[in-house]
Parts: sequence; structure tokens; C-alpha cells
Amino acid sequence: MDIATLIGILVSFGLVIVSILMGGDGTWFLNAPSLMIVFGGTMGATLLAYPLADVLSVFTVAKNVFMHKSQPVSELIPMIAEFARKARQEGILSFESQLAEIEDPFLVQGIQMAIDGMESSAIEEVMTTEIIYVEERHRLGADIFSTMGTFAPAVGMLGTIIGLVQMLMQMEDPSQIGAPMAVALLTTFYGTLLANLVFIPVAGKLKTRSKQEILFKQMVLEGVVSIQSGDNHRVVEQKLRAFIAPKARSATEAEAVAA
Repeated sequence: MDIATLIGILVSFGLVIVSILMGGDGTWFLNAPSLMIVFGGTMGATLLAYPLADVLSVFTVAKNVFMHKSQPVSELIPMIAEFARKARQEGILSFESQLAEIEDPFLVQGIQMAIDGMESSAIEEVMTTEIIYVEERHRLGADIFSTMGTFAPAVGMLGTIIGLVQMLMQMEDPSQIGAPMAVALLTTFYGTLLANLVFIPVAGKLKTRSKQEILFKQMVLEGVVSIQSGDNHRVVEQKLRAFIAPKARSATEAEAVAA
């Protein structure tokens, strides 16, 4: 699991739960009607906004928040630079025996097209199209969670109105006021909690993951096109380092010197 995600969950939910328990009985914050209003209303509104298949697929996308694993850029740059050096010395067909050892399928796809003799422009067009649609799929997942983060507090306010109406209709009997008041307050609590500690943070993390993956794929694309064009491996290495921040660039240079 991603350490930042784990710390975020423990800190945010942990402090909320501790503060609740410090103030009294934790079961006071458990209310079935409020949960039904917030969860049901949020999911219903989301299904009105997006097709069912997209909403169901977003739960698969959400696993990237917890279990995402990307290849470090520091490993990608020397790998592609070595491929460029080997391509100039032994020819690009020499990569065919190494394809099974490459973990990233996007890099395998690019190298395979180069081995098959496709022109650099054709390789760039195919790989760019894939990057665009990967970015679009990632954007959809983040947008759905952002939408849920917008709906949850609004549905919570709707539950508050329902609870207040029920309470006002029973003012003659003070013993009946407690349950509607709990619904009125807890729906707002649940909506705010879900929006600010689940849906919006998940959307933000998915956007960050998408940017990281798109950057990685763009570097792969630049590397494969440079290899197919016959660029010197040092030129390829400098092109790829231009994609990363100066601090990370210095780290990769230090690793290259140490190697």
C-alpha cells in the first residue's frame, strides 16, 4: 500500500474517531436513516450523472490509490539509454530476445513496433493516441469521485431538512424530537465526512497518479522514437532527463556516475 495514503487514512479517520470517543458514546454517531440518505442519495445522483458501467468501473480504478506501483524514472532513463547504445552497435533487431524481460507493456509495445520496422512518425502517432486515451480513462475516474464529493454534502443538507421537518411536526411531544434531530445533524456530518475525507482526496490522488503515469509514458515515447531515429545514447539520455525536475535530474546523474 502507498505509505502516504495509509498515513492519510490513519490520521484523518483516527483523529475524528478519537475526538468522537472523547466526547461520549461512539454509537451516538451511528444512525441508519442518515446513512441511507447520504449513501443512497449520493450514489443515486452519481448514477444519474454517469452511465452505470462507468460508475461500477470507478471502484476498480480506486485501487490505484492504495496499490499503485510505478517504475521509477531513475530506472527508466538508464534502461532506454542502454537500449539506444545497443541499437547503434548491434541493430534494433537485437532487442527481440529482451522483450520478455521488460516489465512495462507500453515500452514493450514501442520497442516491438521499432523492431517491426515502423517509421518513427507512425510509432509516435500510435503511442500518442494510446497516451491520450489512457489520460481520458484516468480523468473519468477522478471526475466521478469529484462529482461524488460535490453531491455528498448537498445530500447531507437534504437529510438535514428532512430531519428538521420531522422534528417540527412533532413539537407537541418533546420525547419524539431526539430521533429527527439526530437525522438532521448526522446526515450533514456523514456528507461532509465522505466528501472531505474520502471522495475529494481520492479524486486528487487519482489525478496525481495519472500525471505520473502520463509523464512516464511520454518519456517512453520519446525514448522509443529517439532509438528508432538512431540517436546517440547520450543524446537520448539528455532528452529524457529534460522531462524531470532538476533535483531528480541530479539524482539520476549521480546514479549513472556510480554505475
